[in-house]
Amino acid sequence: MTKEDILEAMKTIRPALQADGGDIEFVDLVDNVVKVKLTGACSGCPHAGMTLKAGVERTLRAKFPEIVRVENVGR
Repeated sequence: MTKEDILEAMKTIRPALQADGGDIEFVDLVDNVVKVKLTGACSGCPHAGMTLKAGVERTLRAKFPEIVRVENVGR
């Protein structure tokens, strides 16, 4: 799993976030932890944690089971 693999997988997630006025940016990959930044409406949304875990993390881990977790570092 490389940064490019993750960026490609994030293309499937991005439209749903953008439809609600938000977006996601890849920040880093460290020890199988994907670090992202939720932006736009997602950055201050009270449901951002649920979006991150139930949407982003679930989707990425389905493609890459070695991912330990996805963290939002954009706060």
